[in-house]
Amino acid sequence: MADQVSTNITWHDHSVSSEDRAKLNGHTGCVLWFTGLSGCGKSTIANTVDHLLHSEGVHTYVLDGDNIRHGLNKNLGFSPEDRTENIRRIGEVAKLFADAGTVTLTAFISPYRADRDQVREIMPEGSFIEVYVNASLETCEKRDPKGLYKKARAGEIKGFTGIDAPYEEPEKAELVLDSDNKGIDELAKEVVEYLKANGKLKA
Repeated sequence: MADQVSTNITWHDHSVSSEDRAKLNGHTGCVLWFTGLSGCGKSTIANTVDHLLHSEGVHTYVLDGDNIRHGLNKNLGFSPEDRTENIRRIGEVAKLFADAGTVTLTAFISPYRADRDQVREIMPEGSFIEVYVNASLETCEKRDPKGLYKKARAGEIKGFTGIDAPYEEPEKAELVLDSDNKGIDELAKEVVEYLKANGKLKA
């Protein structure tokens, strides 16, 4: 029974619209989808943006890859199929956060273009902002904050993105951050400036 898909369900529309929530918050909800190799700076940049926006009174929340795998997705591994399901679930969660009027920041490697595009497709037009944190494999290996590349090179980790599993770069990212040559604070400010320039921080 547990593996059967629910069919006897009905969608319920909200009596409070997204526009109503935006007017109350003073900004619209959206999803900032940070993607890139392990060690490129996704989580650090996302959390810095979170801090900057919070200090300006913006309702924000960060959904981090490692944290999500401690709870919601703790039953998933790192096979291509599990990676796809991981991103599908977090995409649905991020959509709910954005609908509630929150600027939602996600930090996931999300290596497959099709998975990221699937999340884009379920979001309202203009509310999915793909942020490609572009850092070379060499840069990420030098940083290697968790020691994962070293383990992958030694064969201790299988299916590691960038080593023996692919990373598909975005083809239509709204924002590309140069994490090879710029610091965290500068990149975070670029993200905030993008949001302001594109009307995301004003209802």
